[in-house]
Amino acid sequence: MSSSSPAPQGQSQSEGLKVYLQPRVIGMLFLGFSAGLPLLLVGGTFSAWLRDLGVELAAIGFLSWVGMAHSIKVLWAPLIDRLPVPVLTRLLGRRRSWMLLAQLVIAGGLFGMAMTNPLQQLELVALWAVLVAFGSATQDVAIDAYRVEAEAKHRQAAMAATYVTGYRVAILAAGAGALHIAALDSWSLAYTGMAALMLVGLVTTLCIAEPKVHITSDTLAQEERLTRFLGQSRHQGWRLGLSSWFFNAFVAPFTEFFERYGMTALVILLFVATFRISDIFMGTMANPFYLDIGFSKEQIANIAAAFGLAMTLSGAALGGLLVARFGIAPILILTAFMAPATNLVFAWLAHIGPQPDGLIIAIIADNITGGLAISVFIAYLSSLTNTAYTATQYALFSSLMTLPGQFAAGFTGLLAERVGWEEFFMLTALTGLPAIVLAFLLLKLAHPDRLRRPGID
Repeated sequence: MSSSSPAPQGQSQSEGLKVYLQPRVIGMLFLGFSAGLPLLLVGGTFSAWLRDLGVELAAIGFLSWVGMAHSIKVLWAPLIDRLPVPVLTRLLGRRRSWMLLAQLVIAGGLFGMAMTNPLQQLELVALWAVLVAFGSATQDVAIDAYRVEAEAKHRQAAMAATYVTGYRVAILAAGAGALHIAALDSWSLAYTGMAALMLVGLVTTLCIAEPKVHITSDTLAQEERLTRFLGQSRHQGWRLGLSSWFFNAFVAPFTEFFERYGMTALVILLFVATFRISDIFMGTMANPFYLDIGFSKEQIANIAAAFGLAMTLSGAALGGLLVARFGIAPILILTAFMAPATNLVFAWLAHIGPQPDGLIIAIIADNITGGLAISVFIAYLSSLTNTAYTATQYALFSSLMTLPGQFAAGFTGLLAERVGWEEFFMLTALTGLPAIVLAFLLLKLAHPDRLRRPGID
């Protein structure tokens, strides 16, 4: 089915498990793996390598900044929307060309890291790591744009579920897998092996089809109005052309969004910013909480990490099925309630103490809810984009989705120390109330299942 045509309502309601048999849904499993692989290789695994070789902690701390590329990717996302990649765009199309270029950069950067000794050439290793980080962030932008454009709205949650599954498998490979290879042989072999695993993404990019989308007449009219406005200024000739390109690439994605939704755009952005706050608070303090109330490291690894991963993936898969069957709105409302409710489950766990059965119940509640929320929220964010600016607008939404919660989470340790764990989780549950109110408000102002993505639906 062409991505430019929405599925009939009856089909979306009856698709069920068949949604996971769609070729592009399956393809997202491998693209998710490609997206997840570099993350730890310039993060936790990279830090472990450096410390294992005796690099000073201060240097390791500074090198952790390379991961900030993912937080600022919205700055160059407009280029991914607008600029063609020489030769590759003509052969592969707009999205696949950027994906392939980013994957080649990541693989080359990882191989460069593998061939460099941090004790002798720490600066060069840092440069390779920066290259990998920016390649990884660029790949994320391109894959997000591809996912949004490749399938109809009712399949977006399933696309997200397979993406998350591949992403989490890659995290295991880049974490535990790389550490085991390093223990058995060397860090050089570990990073060479990780560079080779980028072939998963490269082959997938070459095999999948470029999404079929178009730019709507309304979008073109908006850009023409902006060009005419600039033409009335002192900008003429090549300066007018350059200014028009810049404004249409970097300003139009944001003005188009506000023009499309009016004042409702502010409600949407507030909802995006608040939806995951209670979940982020929980994730930040989870491991310190487990240790403080008396769980062992083995219990945390087996129940919270391994079993928790299985529950997250189960929740993501369930979310894909539920959205395909019932639409985005009811599942979005459900998870808006469930997210803060799971914080109350952890308040109960803090009350009963380190009982394994209690931890299992808490992990089931939290991770299945988290998986559901990931699927439905990615589907919702996808429905907000215009295909003329998919990469830019989705990068904005995804950054806004985590930035407020991550900033506020920096103060959660102070709060937990002051009030204790039971009260901490009760208070953080209250941070989910704004998202619940805003979700119901959006049902009236901009119903999630009635939004149309310009250029797709």
